[in-house]
Order: sequence, then structure tokens, then C-alpha cells
Amino acid sequence: MSFWCRLQLPISTDFTPVGNPIYDVRRRFPGRNTSPNQNASSQPSSDSGSTSVGFQGKQGPLNSVKSELIRNLAAHPLNLKSSIGLQGKSPIDFSSKHNHTSPVSSLPVHPDVRLKRLPFYDILGELLKPTSLVPKPTGRFQETFFIFHLTPQQAQDIAMSRDFRPGAKCEYTTQVQLRFCLLETSCEQDDNFPPSICVRVNGKLATLPNPIPTTKPGVEPKRPGRPVDITALCRLSPTVPNHVDVSWASEFGRGYCVAVYLVKKLTSDILLQRLKQFGNRHPDHSRALIKEKLQHDPDSEIATTSLRVSLMCPLGKMRLQIPCRCSTCTHLQCFDAFTFLMMNEKKPTWICPVCDKSAAFDKLIIDGLFVEILQQSAGCTEIQFSEDGSWSPLRAVKETLVISSPVIKSSSISGKWHCNDFIL
Repeated sequence: MSFWCRLQLPISTDFTPVGNPIYDVRRRFPGRNTSPNQNASSQPSSDSGSTSVGFQGKQGPLNSVKSELIRNLAAHPLNLKSSIGLQGKSPIDFSSKHNHTSPVSSLPVHPDVRLKRLPFYDILGELLKPTSLVPKPTGRFQETFFIFHLTPQQAQDIAMSRDFRPGAKCEYTTQVQLRFCLLETSCEQDDNFPPSICVRVNGKLATLPNPIPTTKPGVEPKRPGRPVDITALCRLSPTVPNHVDVSWASEFGRGYCVAVYLVKKLTSDILLQRLKQFGNRHPDHSRALIKEKLQHDPDSEIATTSLRVSLMCPLGKMRLQIPCRCSTCTHLQCFDAFTFLMMNEKKPTWICPVCDKSAAFDKLIIDGLFVEILQQSAGCTEIQFSEDGSWSPLRAVKETLVISSPVIKSSSISGKWHCNDFIL
């Protein structure tokens, strides 16, 4: 009978906490319920080669160690390694060799990226905030998906902005605009396409700018950075989502972002009205700039006493109508504002035609001094500034051309022909 009342434990370092219903294999009589305290206080047999769980009888060296280990395991069941002094692995090993998940990317999902404002577009809404193109460690060519929705008002605004004239192209003034840029938060970013990019919107291929050919060997042609109009590919419904599939080639050490905006397209006439409203510069500012340029430098042996400026536009080769220049430029020469805006509406470069430096729209000014000069010098194409800031027109010198042509006379006396000069 006493054989079934106790559990014989071999000498081992793998112990299971007492009282665990899964691992407690003690046998009990069918008609008797024994509590753990009663089991702990039960008297073992006098066998010297084994010990019982909760044994409190003989305390030999080996039995004392076993009893201490059992009490520690019962009090701290999770500290198996520290209780038994082992530095190896637990019987169930969840090491990294069984973990096949890919490493988590360190790129933020929605970084604080700011794209440069485009002058010919007013932003009406943000459909997809700047989102990182997160590469996966599967290869160089990557693919990811995005979803955005339109509100009922946005879908209606887009549908009503379509040009319904007969024979007109399917164009919208309210557009869904897709933009790409570098993942860089230090400053505002220009549009920048990832290498080997391909975009599908709702399963249809989006038209991207053509790559610029390069003569350098081994260099992939780069697409010019500009926004992509995907309005015609979108589902203009508030209940149906729009799917954007982007595939590209990842670059080591360089990340990219994608964003989708709802914008309103503007014209050069609208920008010209805004420039006239907010971009006027007082004439005294230009006079002070002229005096500074013509100021005599005592350390210089050459002194400039006058400045000659043309009133012809370097773009249209015609007389200026609205004299304009960039506030960051150091020259006085102006260009025609409307011609400059029309050229950038067709192909946006925003480069000063005089000095070939950046001339962003928000930096353009209308020179008030040149506006006065154009009003007071009709027909003049060139002026000269003096040291005091005054100006005077330079009249074109008319040249007289003398042409020598033969004049034939007949003489009745001698019968000879004579030739005289003819002067114009």
C-alpha cells in the first residue's frame, strides 16, 4: 500500500513545480482526496535510495539538496535556469534558428517630409500623407501597395471640373496628384523618382515622365522630377477605395517617399494676378541698389560711373511689358513676367534667364522703378543709370549709307559714255 503513496524521483536536475496539474503524476487512492499539505506531511518509507516530493524525514546531504531545489521551483516556477544553476537552454528551445521572420525596417512609416510647393497647383487636401517606400530584404526590386479614399465632396469636385467641350481632352482642373521625393526631413524636397519605378493605379499603368538619356556608361537614365496626374485612373466614388501599386529598385543608403494630394490646377494668368497683388517692389529699393553698384571704391583703380540696362526681354526678344526679376538676383536686368510664367507653365524650370540661377515664383518681384521707366520712355530699348540713381534713355544712332552706282550719260559730241556717282 505504501508503494502507491509516494513518487520515486531519480537524481536529476530537471524538476517540475509541485502542485502543477499537468506534471503532477502522483497516484492517489480512488476514494481518498489528499491535499498538497497532507502529501507534504506524509511519512515516507525507510528506503535509502530515493526521496518523495515534500519529504520532511531524513535529511541526508543529497536529500537536503533535492528538497531545497523543490521548494525553490515551487516558489519561482519561471526561474528554472537560475534555480538549478544552469547556463544552457531550456528543454523547449525558441532560439533564433527557429525564427524565420524578416527584420523590421528602421524607416518611419510616415516621416516628417515636406515637399516643395508647386506654383501652378493649390493643395485642396491630403489623400495620402508622405509615406516611406519600405524595402524588404528579398532583393533589389521592391513592390508595395497603398490605398486612399475620396470623400463625397472631393469626388463631386473632381467630376464637375472636367472639360466637357466637344473634342477636348479628358482633363480635370481639380486633380489627384501623385508625388515622389527623397526621404529627407532637413529641408523641403523636390520631386524625385526612385530608379526603375513603375506605378499602377487600380490595375492600370500610370504615365510617368520619360527618362532623360545619359551618355555616361553604366548610369541608369533618370526621370525628371515632376508630379503625376492620376485623376483619369481613379475611381470617383466615396465608397470604393483606390489602390496604388508601386514597384521600384532600392538603393543602398537612400530612401524614398510617396504622397497623394488633391490639387487645383492654376494658369499663368492667375499667377500673374497674384504676382501683381503681392510682388510689387518700391522704386526706391532699386535706386538704392543702383547707388550701391556705382559707389566709388577708393581701393579700386577702375571706377564705374554709369550702368547700361536693356529694356528688351531676354526671353521674348520684345520690349518689356511687366518688368520682373528674382529678389535673390544681384543684376538690374529684368525679364517679362508673363512670358516667364507662360514658359514655366509648359515646362517648369524656374531658372532666371539672365544669370541662370534659381528663380522660384515666391521670390519674384515686379520692379517699380522699371515700371516708371517703361511708362516714361516709349519706344526706347536701352537706358543708362547714373551714380545718383537717375536714368536717361539711349537713343539709337541712325547711320547714313552711301552707295555708289553708275549713271549712264550719252554725249552727242564725242559719242562716249560717262559714269557718275549716285548718293543716297
